[in-house]
Amino acid sequence: MSQVRRRLAQGLRALLAFAITPDLALAQKYLSNCEFAAFRALSRSEQLHSLNVLRAVLAAEPYAPSVLTAAALLHDVGKSRRQLAVWQKTLAVLAQSLAPGLSQQLSREESPSAWRFPFIVQRQHPKWGGEILRACGSDVELIWLVEHHQAEANAHRAHPAYTMLRRLQAADNAS
Repeated sequence: MSQVRRRLAQGLRALLAFAITPDLALAQKYLSNCEFAAFRALSRSEQLHSLNVLRAVLAAEPYAPSVLTAAALLHDVGKSRRQLAVWQKTLAVLAQSLAPGLSQQLSREESPSAWRFPFIVQRQHPKWGGEILRACGSDVELIWLVEHHQAEANAHRAHPAYTMLRRLQAADNAS
């Protein structure tokens, strides 16, 4: 049940995001110009979340590799393709936590009605993020981390960036 409580707290923080100014200078310190522009395309609540993920990464490892710090900031950059209301994001995240099979089924609709968009964004944003970062000419490890940040990490144990994926997921889950 703590997973649901944590997700509801995330939703509440997103609702209150209008009152908080993201530390754009901190983000810019870790990103190329194109990546920073992609970061700026995120909603304010997503920027704040990503900055919290970065802070969690840095708290665990003050000299984290640059690819990991960039991944912390850009893991959700694909969400910029479809802006969703806070309630839509919360619905998709809670459904993923409470009924993953139903969430996956709703995200596969070929011609979705508007109420299914949150499920599609939840499922597709890692792929979309990879596409955005490829257009920026970003590091291949960064792209891999963004594309796999929601994947089952243990399925990628043999990948050279596996350890960074685990650290990114831990920081994302803590934020």
